[in-house]
Amino acid sequence: MGVNPSPPGRNARDATQRAGEVIELLEVLWERGRNAASTAPVSPSQLRVMYCVDRDEGMNLRALGEALGSAPSSVSRLCDRLEAIGFVERLPSPTSRRELELRLTRRGRAYLRDMREQREEALLDILTAMPSREREALLKGLKGFVAAVEGSSYSSTAGSAESTVRPA
Repeated sequence: MGVNPSPPGRNARDATQRAGEVIELLEVLWERGRNAASTAPVSPSQLRVMYCVDRDEGMNLRALGEALGSAPSSVSRLCDRLEAIGFVERLPSPTSRRELELRLTRRGRAYLRDMREQREEALLDILTAMPSREREALLKGLKGFVAAVEGSSYSSTAGSAESTVRPA
């Protein structure tokens, strides 16, 4: 007869399980990059703040809270900690005396740059060990994944996937 097709949703479940495995591996690589970047690593929540501020330089606490889906008091405490280690600064807004703008400091930018470089080096080592056809398939799949995220309800809470996923 013919090939017995997979039941509907089977490929999605398989892809979900495999993506979970990849995420766990990436978390290990990310942690190595974060630890190698500085003697003062930040928590995952603080890192999310830094990503948001890096994407939207000059955002205020309210906009940051919306981007993170967090309460104002939690956002303020995260910024307090980042300010204490010299990664973020709060400056008066040029448009409103009642608001403060959030900006990464030179030290905060250097931390993100170093961490991203460490992570990219680790990924590059792994990806260059893959056959070219498999790398191309991975890139195509990642582009499809980003497009799906951007079209879903997750894109409003996760920030722009385009700004967090760098092209190969």
